[in-house]
Amino acid sequence: MKVSGQRVVVTGGAGFIGSHVMDRLVSVGADAVAVDDLSVGREDNLTDAIAGGAELIVGDVRDEDTMNEVLDGADVVIHMACDNLRASLGNPRKTHEINGTGTLVTALAAVRHGIKRFVYVSTSESYGTAIELPMPETHPLMPTTVYGASKAYGELASQACMRTYGLPVTVIRPFNSYGPREHATGNSAEVIPKFVGRLSAGLAPVIFGDGSQTRDFTWVEETALGVIAVTECDALVGEAVNVAHGEEVSIKQIYDLLREIMASDVEAEIGDPRPGDVARHWADTRKARELAGYEARVGIREGLERYVDWATRGGGLERPAEADVVRNW
Repeated sequence: MKVSGQRVVVTGGAGFIGSHVMDRLVSVGADAVAVDDLSVGREDNLTDAIAGGAELIVGDVRDEDTMNEVLDGADVVIHMACDNLRASLGNPRKTHEINGTGTLVTALAAVRHGIKRFVYVSTSESYGTAIELPMPETHPLMPTTVYGASKAYGELASQACMRTYGLPVTVIRPFNSYGPREHATGNSAEVIPKFVGRLSAGLAPVIFGDGSQTRDFTWVEETALGVIAVTECDALVGEAVNVAHGEEVSIKQIYDLLREIMASDVEAEIGDPRPGDVARHWADTRKARELAGYEARVGIREGLERYVDWATRGGGLERPAEADVVRNW
């Protein structure tokens, strides 16, 4: 199934990853619609997509009337709207409502409107810490946070709608995306923009724990390519699939590479380990490669160089205050 010419609704479409998915949809000729409450996502993330004919609808995925109206006439849903991991630590019930209830409301609306394909974008956090490396899609789901648990619930709820009501569901588990439009401050900020922001400001990056914890970092434009490739893959309906670069990189390695790229002599501070932090993530990417023809090619050093160039050349890098690291992990 090709998305070209299809009406594709992307929930969370004004967010960091969602906006890149919107850009890609427009580029391949889809009739792309973003649904976002703009609590974290930003309308200016969609400047290029809207110029190319995309639409933004401001709304909440937990609202049944909104989702029924939005999905009327749609062909495909890519469900990405969610609350993030750090937010879940302070307000786990809200995270569950957005990620869990919001997914169920959207999936049931998709059933009512005969959606041809429902793509649920989950997270590697659903796995918890790796007990098998690299991590295949058959790895057990053992989330360490309410965020991860709520995303795992979204997988199960979506698949239940498939088994009960015949909704064609594909589950995507992206690993850690990074790149342009990523938040550098606030509780949506991730490690790479936070490190870059602090190094740019002459402030010490903070490594929580000993820095040996690993992630599988994926350049965000390649994550978006993977989302579209998997959405179009008929063989993956009813399946779950990893979307990632397929490389294990430690937080200490990220810090060392960024110091080298940015020619910084600022030393990191070591903070206490974060609650619920997974120790290791490394994706097995064979399934996406063999069934969807998807393979991420941007290695970590090249990606960090691209991000530093974007962020420091007018990319809207948010400079942190000294206390930002205390307020936000």
